[in-house]
Amino acid sequence: MTQVNSASGSGLYGNGSDEQIKGGIDVSDATQLENNFITLMVAQIQNQDPTKPVDSTEFLNQFAAMSQVRSLENMASLSKNNLVLLDNLQTLTAAGLVDQEVKVATDKVELGDGTVRGQVNLEFASGKTVLRLTDSNGVKTDIQLGSQVAGPVPFDLDAGKLGLEPGRYSIEVVTDSGEYPGVEVAGRVSKVRVSAEGPVLDVEGVGSVPFYNITEFGQSQLAGLF
Repeated sequence: MTQVNSASGSGLYGNGSDEQIKGGIDVSDATQLENNFITLMVAQIQNQDPTKPVDSTEFLNQFAAMSQVRSLENMASLSKNNLVLLDNLQTLTAAGLVDQEVKVATDKVELGDGTVRGQVNLEFASGKTVLRLTDSNGVKTDIQLGSQVAGPVPFDLDAGKLGLEPGRYSIEVVTDSGEYPGVEVAGRVSKVRVSAEGPVLDVEGVGSVPFYNITEFGQSQLAGLF
């Protein structure tokens, strides 16, 4: 979530530096600036030339501009607090997923001794649906899923049955409808790491996955997902 804070911070404040952000939204400084402005405005009114008084509209416009600046700074402060809260909530949620089973959107799978289960989400019916695995050497293995109607299409990947070496593979789906649907893989979360990109989950059958790639999680077992 740290990256989300940085990107949002840059958009709100025009700075990447945390110290600059803090300085830019210091409400106590804004209050002091407003008080100084009022003091100077009163002094200007008291010492103006009685024969050529300053238009009161100018004072009101100046004060309105100052109030607007303070309101914007307060909004910036509130936005930063909300981002910090969201960061904390996301981290706590990710930590609570350890030993739970989740589904994640991915284009990579890790095949080992067990079976990797997942699903393809079709928006359109397909007369020919192919699940394609590509190893690190570029060798492709096509798994025929046959004709499918629109909706989720479950699949199982077993390296032994497929005659594949254990390892990491790219995964994609090719259909005769021209659609390139997304792939979701289900697995147990073994641990959660906090990184510059936010919480990163280690999911069995997938590997390291950013928190925002999770498409489903809960108390149900994998068998209940499909």
